[in-house]
Amino acid sequence: MKKIVLTLGAISAFAVAQANAQTVVTDADGNGTYSMEELLVAFPELTEEVFKAADTDADGALSADELKAAQDAGNIPA
Repeated sequence: MKKIVLTLGAISAFAVAQANAQTVVTDADGNGTYSMEELLVAFPELTEEVFKAADTDADGALSADELKAAQDAGNIPA
């Protein structure tokens, strides 16, 4: 019985850690911004419309600040 309780505790802790894990966005080309292609790796459901709305300076890429603003607004998952 003790092993079952310990196992369930470990599984529960792992599930909580997974739920709290933040999605990592990688700047694959190292240019300091995130392209639509780079964001699609982390957020496959991202649409062009949401990307363009988040790209407030209309340069075709999201800066870290633009990404954070879109995440804070709930438009892109955090």
